[in-house]
Amino acid sequence: MLDRLYVRKKIEQFLMEDIGYSDLTSDNLGISKDIKASVIAKEDGIIAGIDFAKEVFLILDRDIRFPFSLKDGSEVKKGDTVLSVEGSAVSVLKGERVALNILQRLSGIATTASRYAEKIKDLKTRILDTRKTTPGFRAFEKYAVKVGGGSNHRFALYDMVMIKDNHIAVCGGITKAVNRIRENVSPMVKIEVEVSDLNQLKEALSLNVDIIMLDNMSLEMLKEAVNIVNGKVLLEASGNITVENVRDVALTGVDFISSGSIIHSSRWLDLSMKI
Repeated sequence: MLDRLYVRKKIEQFLMEDIGYSDLTSDNLGISKDIKASVIAKEDGIIAGIDFAKEVFLILDRDIRFPFSLKDGSEVKKGDTVLSVEGSAVSVLKGERVALNILQRLSGIATTASRYAEKIKDLKTRILDTRKTTPGFRAFEKYAVKVGGGSNHRFALYDMVMIKDNHIAVCGGITKAVNRIRENVSPMVKIEVEVSDLNQLKEALSLNVDIIMLDNMSLEMLKEAVNIVNGKVLLEASGNITVENVRDVALTGVDFISSGSIIHSSRWLDLSMKI
């Protein structure tokens, strides 16, 4: 779970974006009664973001109550109640859209991640996300991947070295890039190198890096790469990974499969709030 102080600050920003100085509709209806509202699933999926949705309402009104809520990771069917909210009508109405946006987006990602993970659950390979995330929403989206059964790749540029094709081009080769990194980075930091062919693979393997990414390789090339490496280094397959081909890629013997589509191409789960 994400740190609550971080979550609260981000959600305050989301609410400021949506409400600004005033909710011209809810603030001017002249209503002061309490209401009960329910978030209902309009399709099957995996729920993620319950506590974040609750935080939306609690920031607006500390007296909001939640008589019922599912836990993140719960499977829902069309028509199931996901969350019940009780309290000031104005507060509930103000928070409705931000809470639903978070729940729908994260539940969609969790649902997609679960489909990938289910395809390879009996294999050693782990499915990873990437940094192809919505600006300002990365922590939430990566959280949803884990809820759905996937794993997180590096969170950002600061927590791991990944030498990609453009870095290699700038430095004039894999060996030069790795050597320069090792001159300037702590030996405690892991180094991953992206390769696009078997010659690059052999070069990277000779440098004793921690992980080698096999970028956009065919299944035949992936199998050959696994044979060449023979367990000496962790291998990650990436590029054009879909839920339809993820099992075939995993069966080549790679340790990890990374896919940006788990996040960037996930469709929002259809949820609605009813008074």
